[in-house]
Amino acid sequence: MAKTVVVYFSGYGHTQRIAEAVAQGAQAQLLRIDPEGNLSDEAWDALAQADAIVLGAPTYMGSAPWQFKKFADASSKAWFTRAWQDKVFGGFSVSASLNGDKQVTLIGMQTLASQHGGIWVSLGVPPSNTLAATRNDVNNLGGSVGLLVQAPSDADVAAIPDGDIATARGYGVRVSQVAQRFNPGA
Repeated sequence: MAKTVVVYFSGYGHTQRIAEAVAQGAQAQLLRIDPEGNLSDEAWDALAQADAIVLGAPTYMGSAPWQFKKFADASSKAWFTRAWQDKVFGGFSVSASLNGDKQVTLIGMQTLASQHGGIWVSLGVPPSNTLAATRNDVNNLGGSVGLLVQAPSDADVAAIPDGDIATARGYGVRVSQVAQRFNPGA
């Protein structure tokens, strides 16, 4: 099985819940960016050893929060040595609104992965966009670049729709399977 890590920042717990679901699907290690935007040396080592890296952050004011951006900037050391070249990448974002400009955050993650020479994995699931669709259907928000999740701002993590949790688990499986295809000996 490919070694997958999920590196994420969560301000209020919603993004952490999705990171856990993605990690469950991928059988991945969780790496939490702390409130100051830092990762431990052990976490940086885990990123270096990973076959796949899933990036996660909430969307605040149309992009990832500063803590995630600090991590992204700190990854320039790995960029300089091409340490993440040809790793498989994926990403997810959570916002309180159905749209919430999460796509902008995902494109930023995709660009970061591309700068590292990574291989980006799309969601790979068609949208649930029929009249009969509900928020409990897989990919009800219609993402394609990565995983989109909506979490009401005035509710705890239990209010995240089941469809978003199922989509997160499935995306974890997909990223891990794609990484395995690129690294069959893992």
